Amino acid sequence: MKSVLNAAMRKAGQLTRNRDLIAATKVIQRALSGLGKSDERPAPPQAPAGPAATGDSSTGFHFPHIKRPLGKVVELLREAHAHPLYASPPPGADSDAGSALENASSAAASATPAVARERGAFAARRYACKAGARDYKLYVPGLQAPGAAAMRGAGARPALIIMLHGCTQGPDDFAAGTKMNTLAEEFGFIVAYPKQDASANQSGCWNWFLLKDQMRETGEPRIISGITREIMQEFNVDPGRVYVAGLSAGGAMAAVMSATYPELYAAAGVHSGLAYKSASDLLSGLTAMRGKSNPALAATKYRDLDHAHRAVRTIVFHGGSDQTVHPSNGEMIVAEARARIAPGDHEVQTGVSAGGRAYVRTIMTDEGGTAVVEHWEIEGLGHAWSGGDPRGSYTDPRGPDASRQMLRFFFDGPGAEA
Repeated sequence: MKSVLNAAMRKAGQLTRNRDLIAATKVIQRALSGLGKSDERPAPPQAPAGPAATGDSSTGFHFPHIKRPLGKVVELLREAHAHPLYASPPPGADSDAGSALENASSAAASATPAVARERGAFAARRYACKAGARDYKLYVPGLQAPGAAAMRGAGARPALIIMLHGCTQGPDDFAAGTKMNTLAEEFGFIVAYPKQDASANQSGCWNWFLLKDQMRETGEPRIISGITREIMQEFNVDPGRVYVAGLSAGGAMAAVMSATYPELYAAAGVHSGLAYKSASDLLSGLTAMRGKSNPALAATKYRDLDHAHRAVRTIVFHGGSDQTVHPSNGEMIVAEARARIAPGDHEVQTGVSAGGRAYVRTIMTDEGGTAVVEHWEIEGLGHAWSGGDPRGSYTDPRGPDASRQMLRFFFDGPGAEA
């Protein structure tokens, strides 16, 4: 049994469609009460009471006894039933909702409240396949989040963004620095942060420079694409609104993912990263970071790709004072992306962020007028996420805000192939 609450919501949803709200309400109350009895420890003084106390034991939250007025349960039921994240049961979920509810009390200790959640959840997960395994963190906005409410109103399925951290970083650090969880609440998308394993790279870098990790269906691309598909299937994600982004080594791996899985990702964001197949080993990787590419490698990089005909829309950010990854690498990403699209308009804008950083923004469109490549060159910015929160590493709060600009670019474009 994957989740008692999953079963409860499916049963309650069926009753709601049959206009039996009283029975549906009792189903939800019974499930919530069963979860509450699974942990009789009092909540710590700083823990919020009532609805905000719901959570997942895997993330450090516990379930105090839950009691809600009838009206609140009905309201919550309606919201959860309409929420696009729960429009269809996840794969492998129990089909016998009634028997699941009968065993609610005994199973409550292991149940995950995937539905009827009022606040966002940041959960630790692990994915494994033949290519290997990686931990990842997943943030799903709560039912009461402004973005989730807007999605419900529009009847839309959620978008998914895969965020790939830089060297020495991890999911929590990267989430704090990019503020993507906060933005997920605002806009209603799901965001996942795969974590590089120390056994694969002692510095926690994605291995964008190794040939085995630059190929479709092998190595790290296979693992990251598997994480992406797992989340898409479980949370009913819109297949045309799946994106990948990253910083530094994560940015380089985002470029790898967009090149090797162009049918999976509608757009990519590369911050302070390198172009696909800029290197073939560690030594050539270090050389590429200094801005010295391998012409022979560059000439054949797309030759063996099955999906080489399709270029993924790409937005690039790079600091003019980056001493770790030379700014010419950002220019190379832009040049390659532009070479693979039908030529259109080319616009150059200049400006100054609220924090005083000057920038040059270059926008390239296709024949239909859609922005397919966007390049932000930021004066004085080092090797850091532009506009990031200083609570995270490798951030520069002076802006411009790379996170918001990436989201704007992602959501303004057409979707990927279904």
